[in-house]
Amino acid sequence: MPWRRTAVFALAVLVLALGGSSGVASRPAGALSSVPLAVRHDTASASSPSPSSAPAASASASAPAPAATPGTGPAGSLRTTGSSAVALTFDDGPWDDTPAVLDLLAQYHVKATFCMVGHQVAARAALVQRMVAEGHTLCNHTWTHDEMLPSRPAERIRSELQRTNDAIHAAVPGALICYYRAPGGNFAPHVVNMAAGMGMTSIYWTVDPQDWRGPGVQSIIHNVLTNTRPGSIVLLHDGAGPQTVAALRTILPDLTSRFTLTALPITDPPGHA
Repeated sequence: MPWRRTAVFALAVLVLALGGSSGVASRPAGALSSVPLAVRHDTASASSPSPSSAPAASASASAPAPAATPGTGPAGSLRTTGSSAVALTFDDGPWDDTPAVLDLLAQYHVKATFCMVGHQVAARAALVQRMVAEGHTLCNHTWTHDEMLPSRPAERIRSELQRTNDAIHAAVPGALICYYRAPGGNFAPHVVNMAAGMGMTSIYWTVDPQDWRGPGVQSIIHNVLTNTRPGSIVLLHDGAGPQTVAALRTILPDLTSRFTLTALPITDPPGHA
């Protein structure tokens, strides 16, 4: 909507004006914007692919890349796969473009991890059933995608997590939900600990093309292909619009030629042997 675009533009101007001040704290590298989920969908869907928005990716012709930097993400979240394999993760679905994402993953025999928003799971249960049937792993991305979740009361936090798990289990009884990803990457120790108590490992990322912004297909491709390393966790969105789907048509054949792509594994709950 025009007012949303105006608001986002005004916010960008304000950020640029304040960016030079030494008193402005920075977000974690790669952390998502606080623009609400619904605005992200509108913005991404309205943006058409722009082949000239970034240089064409040439990662395939380069020397083998070093492994992703090891270590943990914010609040002890998982930043890498812990092996040479690369994991593709998809946030904010299930959404209208999720079937096309699943089709492409099947075409290239790739398993991925889907971080799902609970209220959308409730509306698209058949897509969750398909994810499980095709061997993908599941991740809790909260019920409402509340990026301010760490500041909410404990009962609200637990409700966001539990309602999402309940919706997934209503779609696929007995489905294993091994992972949690904080909306906006806003991890906090008490939320990570609560998720762990519910059997979920918190996952961050090492590659973020910000596809939800609708930056152009070539920009998404270039970012992913030039920044992915052995062990990378790649953040993408099946709830971002058609640019991600278009980019995957180039990303998948390239990455599968250079890396082993894997879903994050089904694991024992955190703290268990």
